[in-house]
Amino acid sequence: MKDLKANLSFAWKYAKSQKLKLLLFIILNIIVTLIGVISPIVSAKIIVELTNNNILQIIYLSIIILILDVLENMIIYFTKKISHLVHRYTLKEAMIDLGENILEINNECLDKNGSGVFIQRMNTDINKITEVFSRILDLLAELVTNIGVFIAIFIVNKIVFVYVVVMSLIRYIIERNRANVRNEKDKELRKSREKISGFISEMIRGIRDIKLLNSQKSFIKELKEIIDDVYDKGYKMENISDQYRIFSWNMNSLIEFILIIILCYLMYKNKLVGATALILYNYSKRAHSMSLVVGDLLESLKDFNLSCNRVRDIIDGKNFEKEHFGNTRLKDIKGNFEFKNVYFSYNKEKPVLKDLNFKIKNNETIAIVGKSGSGKSTIFNLITKMYDVDMGSILIDGINVNDLDKNSIRENISVIRQDPYIFNMSIRDNLRLVKSNLKEEEMINACKIACFHDFVMTLKDGYDTIIGEGGVNLSGGEKQRLAIARGIIKNTKIILFDEATSALDNITQAKIQNAINNMKEDHTILIIAHRLSTIINSDKILFLNDGKIESQGTHDELMKNSIAYKELYERELKKD
Repeated sequence: MKDLKANLSFAWKYAKSQKLKLLLFIILNIIVTLIGVISPIVSAKIIVELTNNNILQIIYLSIIILILDVLENMIIYFTKKISHLVHRYTLKEAMIDLGENILEINNECLDKNGSGVFIQRMNTDINKITEVFSRILDLLAELVTNIGVFIAIFIVNKIVFVYVVVMSLIRYIIERNRANVRNEKDKELRKSREKISGFISEMIRGIRDIKLLNSQKSFIKELKEIIDDVYDKGYKMENISDQYRIFSWNMNSLIEFILIIILCYLMYKNKLVGATALILYNYSKRAHSMSLVVGDLLESLKDFNLSCNRVRDIIDGKNFEKEHFGNTRLKDIKGNFEFKNVYFSYNKEKPVLKDLNFKIKNNETIAIVGKSGSGKSTIFNLITKMYDVDMGSILIDGINVNDLDKNSIRENISVIRQDPYIFNMSIRDNLRLVKSNLKEEEMINACKIACFHDFVMTLKDGYDTIIGEGGVNLSGGEKQRLAIARGIIKNTKIILFDEATSALDNITQAKIQNAINNMKEDHTILIIAHRLSTIINSDKILFLNDGKIESQGTHDELMKNSIAYKELYERELKKD
């Protein structure tokens, strides 16, 4: 009960702005409840009047039934409309909140969990949470109706009342057990659904590689096994629930039969007249459904609790740790930063960076080179606080990045990656992601600097061209140029190029290199490059080896003083 109260309070924060609609919903359901109590009485009276051949009275009562039915139907129509409006609003608010929280989860946690975990909770669980108010209110309305029916039975005949109460308690116990068993099976089912969502998401994103690897059969086999597991768990859950239902239905038939015997006995003993017996029979049939309503209510609450706990795990950060930032705001960034005795590993076992130390002054252009796996990209991940250092500190303008707020870091640093993610939207919208009020001439100018504008002009829809999921309709070089244009538009003090020109031809790379050179005076630039020919004019080159800086200096200095750097450079010359 404590857990339910906390979860209802959690869900209420999304729906509280709709409280007037919910109040109207309750009032309308109370009216429906009253109609549900009155209708059986009027129906029974019609049957009595039929036996008395009282035509006018029958017409009069039929008109009342018609009015009640029309009123009930209209109320149901409006309650469904209100329910839809409340659900739509609360769903939007809850999905936005969950989306914001997912985007704040730290990368270490994201690495451990597949995308299916978040897809299922964003879709299925949020829906179940936001449906709770209309669903519970519907069931409570039915419950109140049944309580009204119980009161009516008690007034008419105490013997039938006792019988109906006892039988309802028996059926309640059956329904409670069914809801408990179903809830446990549902937990297992949702975990399996997370796996299938994640697998399908990966399969679609990697479909081209699957084709090239000729691995369709392997993926379909894996997909079949995951789907079989989901449907097997779903079948077991529903099968157990259905078994309880069948038992409950049979019990209902038996209860109804015994009730008829009791009513016949009471009529035989002249303790009931036929019309009263008919009213009791109609009421009792309504009352017998109360256990099913209670069962549905319990099931809905358990379903709601399960979904709430899964979503709150993300929002409250119980099992999904969020990124942590400080409170210091860096207002006028200069672009100096320093690594001091930095240690880092992704899995807390194998270190990637070991006692790393270096300083970079503002407006310098620094290149980082080294073999694959030496920790170059990790440096960028730590500067942008995508991961936290294990030991040591990183300073920007003399302030520890752990003390800076998110905007001080993310608004002042641009990362242009080797394989940038391009979103399934237009080129224009991809560029507006970094600046919502982007002007046309500003966009075109950035794309010209990135050598991207001429390509865009060859497209039928120009900047409004939809470029597909992951930028599938663009080549590797075109994606990189779009990413460079995004970085230029963001116009941050610090720019990190992570192999950002690797997919460009020599002519385009030379143009981009020239654009980078033009930025040097006002930006601190770090470049990770395998092509050493692109970074020979850097102010300083850091040669990274096994998580440490083996040597540093200008290109000419390293050619004289670093045998490893010289060998690396000469190997590249031979390839060219």
